Amino acid sequence: MSVIVWWLVMVVMVAVHSASAGVVELNWEVEYKLRWPDCKEGIVIAINGEFPGPTIDATAGDTVIVHVTNKLSTEGVVIHWHGIRQNGTPWADGAAGVTQCPINPGETFTYNFIVDKAGTHFYHGHYGMQRSAGLYGMMIVRSPKETLQYDGEFNLLLSDWWHQGSHAQELYLSSRPMRWIGEPQSLLINGRGQFNCSLAAYFNKGGVKECKFKDNDECAPTILRVEPLKVYRLRIASTTALASLNLAVEGHQLEVVEADGNYVAPFTVNDIDMYSGETYSVLLRTHNPTPSRKYWISVGVRGRKPNTTQALTVLHYADAPEYEHLPYPPPVTPRWDDYDRSKSFSKKIFAAKGYPPPPEKSDEQLFLLNTQNLMDKYTKWAINNVSLSVPATPYIGTIRYGLKTLNYQKPPGKEIVEDYDITKPPVNPNTTKGNGIYSFQLGRVVDVILQNSNVLNGRGSEIHPWHLHGHDFWVLGYGEGKFRLGVDEKTYNLNNPPLRNTVALYPYGWTALRFVTDNPGVWFFHCHIEPHLHMGMGVVFAEGVDQIAKMDIPNEVLGCGLTREFLMNRGRH
Repeated sequence: MSVIVWWLVMVVMVAVHSASAGVVELNWEVEYKLRWPDCKEGIVIAINGEFPGPTIDATAGDTVIVHVTNKLSTEGVVIHWHGIRQNGTPWADGAAGVTQCPINPGETFTYNFIVDKAGTHFYHGHYGMQRSAGLYGMMIVRSPKETLQYDGEFNLLLSDWWHQGSHAQELYLSSRPMRWIGEPQSLLINGRGQFNCSLAAYFNKGGVKECKFKDNDECAPTILRVEPLKVYRLRIASTTALASLNLAVEGHQLEVVEADGNYVAPFTVNDIDMYSGETYSVLLRTHNPTPSRKYWISVGVRGRKPNTTQALTVLHYADAPEYEHLPYPPPVTPRWDDYDRSKSFSKKIFAAKGYPPPPEKSDEQLFLLNTQNLMDKYTKWAINNVSLSVPATPYIGTIRYGLKTLNYQKPPGKEIVEDYDITKPPVNPNTTKGNGIYSFQLGRVVDVILQNSNVLNGRGSEIHPWHLHGHDFWVLGYGEGKFRLGVDEKTYNLNNPPLRNTVALYPYGWTALRFVTDNPGVWFFHCHIEPHLHMGMGVVFAEGVDQIAKMDIPNEVLGCGLTREFLMNRGRH
């Protein structure tokens, strides 16, 4: 089955369901609240008083309408629907400065879109560093004809937490010299964690300070209560601002069945690695312990030297004593810098049967070199020596009304990678600030080669999880060192690569992906680590510029910057 035919089949399936599709309509108020995420009081961004925000539960083909009222008295807000492709509604993607203006304090904006693809997704703030402040929640889109068989399900939303507020973090990262925010104080499972105490001690009476909380305390762990000899689907999403994570369930294996809303060929592991922006579904099969007991669920830091204790909760079998201490310690998180182990997990992920292979050849190649640089002594992240600065006028409005303020970049050639020594600090550390945009015609097959390199001080290379809005892409492969044009393409998996919307770029290596420009709009492509995006690590793709210019974009999307002035002047005539 060709790619085009497969996409048409998918569209027809959604259309058939849409004939009887429902509407999920919600009213949200977004405001700051005092909460105790990790047993220490802090300020969070809550939705209708909830932290994390309420879970959206819909069925593929449904229309989701969310009326968002901004009650943050001094700043704007937007919501990005992570994993939803927004076909036909690019202005509802929720990326400030790209697809819409921020919602002003006191104002209400309505997101109205169709959830066209079943899977495990989530939503989060995409203005400033509001995701670091807790603006996120789960979004489950169910299939009208689910093929997976299971007896129950749980949602696990994983995040990291700082005691320093997100505004202070933004200021530190934008200072000269840059002041690094450090590692998070806590890891959270469904918004709950424990700082300065040990949950393990609470259950095991260890030699460290015990966590003492009541069942109704905001930081008390969410217990997963299960029956023996059943199958449970764990829907897991990582909305961390910085940390890469590893999740394990003591005494149980996990069968991976879904990644980023796409089914994968099932495979079984003892634990899974997760990067910011990724989602998974795993099947957990319970056994029949005698006597019935409880088991640890542990989440620890990977990819960075951890200075954050594990997040812990419990898999609680029916009939297990309520207050009995767990007999064994929690699973130990694998060594943080065992990158071979991380890559091994990524390379086990293949598309499930029935998914189309990618087109055999690409029409265009785009090389994106990830570097850390300086700009007037400010530390920045840059792509092809340009540090992204999103403009005040949303890209989609500039294109729609032909304001001619955009700089359309030509995809840089192979020399960008070939002339750069990725093992050393940059010879010329200086970068420039830009808001350029890569433009593609519709129907093009584009290869993106992400190339990692050394950091500014020459002491390592970091993991970067890259997320593409508005699309899924095929992950063609990973490689060590510098990409070799004409050689490494021969290693691509063109048979059954997984479809993803987020992919890891490993230290001193490259990652190749392929996508089809089949969704007219303006789409963010960026590192999903919040500080890295804040410091310029992203690019913007425009598809079908001629079609964007004809779109009926709601005026309330564009009430800022030059588009606001343009619309006001047009209204006077």
